[in-house]
Amino acid sequence: MNTTNTPINTINSEKGFDDHNPPSQNLIDQCVHCGFCLSTCPSYRVIGKEMDSPRGRIYLMNAINQGEAKLDESTSPHFDSCLGCLACVTTCPSGVQYDQLIASVRPQVERNQPRNWWEKILRTLIFNIFPYPARLSIFLPLLWFYQISGLQALVRKTGILKFFPRIASMESILPSIQLASINKKYPYTIPPQKEKKYRVGLILGCVQRLFFDPVNEATVRVLTANGCEVVIPPSQGCCGALPAHQGQENQAQTLAKQMIDSFLSAEVDYIIINAAGCGHTLKEYHHILKDDSEGNCYAARIYEEKAKEFVSKVRDINEFLMETGFNVDLSPVTDDTVKVVYQDACHLLHGQKISLQPRQLLQKIPNLELKEPVDAALCCGSAGVYNLLQPDVANELGEQKVQNLLNTGASIIASPNPGCALQITKHLKLQGKEVKVMHPMELLDHSIRGELIKST
Repeated sequence: MNTTNTPINTINSEKGFDDHNPPSQNLIDQCVHCGFCLSTCPSYRVIGKEMDSPRGRIYLMNAINQGEAKLDESTSPHFDSCLGCLACVTTCPSGVQYDQLIASVRPQVERNQPRNWWEKILRTLIFNIFPYPARLSIFLPLLWFYQISGLQALVRKTGILKFFPRIASMESILPSIQLASINKKYPYTIPPQKEKKYRVGLILGCVQRLFFDPVNEATVRVLTANGCEVVIPPSQGCCGALPAHQGQENQAQTLAKQMIDSFLSAEVDYIIINAAGCGHTLKEYHHILKDDSEGNCYAARIYEEKAKEFVSKVRDINEFLMETGFNVDLSPVTDDTVKVVYQDACHLLHGQKISLQPRQLLQKIPNLELKEPVDAALCCGSAGVYNLLQPDVANELGEQKVQNLLNTGASIIASPNPGCALQITKHLKLQGKEVKVMHPMELLDHSIRGELIKST
């Protein structure tokens, strides 16, 4: 921990990494370079270069640590190309903690590798707007007008966005804007529909609450139907996933503290999250706050302990329902048997090791036939804001993922993460396919209420 006034971004001229939390040599040495990770790494599949694989990046980390390479414009792009999907962590037979290694390298890149002016502008916009719902909501009326006025159709028809691939990527994943979500206010406490079993806190998310509010509404109804009193602190903000995944260390720590302060005083039994990427970050708070460079030692230790308590209560919604028991009468969601394919979100499958639970919940719905896609563990290319920063790689992965999902013959895709849902919807449209993309909680909610799903 940096307890002096010495800047933490003073680079060691021999190693290239600065002295603030460089990648652990002990963790690097655990890699035996077997190559099992190559076949499951999405960036390696698309780019095809060793240095854009987990094994290659570990080689680079070691070389920089040993003073054999520099952290510069030739090495940092290989770290940027990583989606952080953590498939390699699941695959590795040696138990290499690549997740901890890449998590320590990303802040190093952000601190010590200058970006060009366009990169700086783009990243400044992303990290100063997306994690702040109040700021993001300012733009929603403009985006709504862009969609309903015909301007969006005109812009797409002209093809002008092809000259600005990253802006084009942002525009292409834009969902249908609903102005009702801008000033949506939830009550602090929502009572259970039957005898109370648990008091749970619900995290609304930042992008989720504005672009996918029906998912939050469905989650509340599912929880209350299962005997939960739901607490929604209005002071909650972003979980910090977007900045944490891109090495914005101080911002992630600040957002984590705000989230902890919002929920620990609510006296809840569990803290529930319905977005896969957010859930993984929430469960990493004790790591994110372990080395708080901005706080003093005493305050940092306090938040580290608070983080441990917070993390002990965090549950993904699918995990929670199966852990505590899901005892609700369910009805069919369509008149006939419906084929549904569940899409494994990387930070749920690889980060939180949750895959069976959402499938078990979906299989409880009458007349629902659950299908399994080929290559289910392959990343869709969303990966937080990766599809905005690395659109070419993301597009190829999105196309592969959607084709695999379509090949199952399913008429509904169940996706547990907002970023994945946006990415999949984009590539469905590009392929001219009309397939519903729904959160598992939306399907359960329809089933609980006996409400049929409208055809596409």
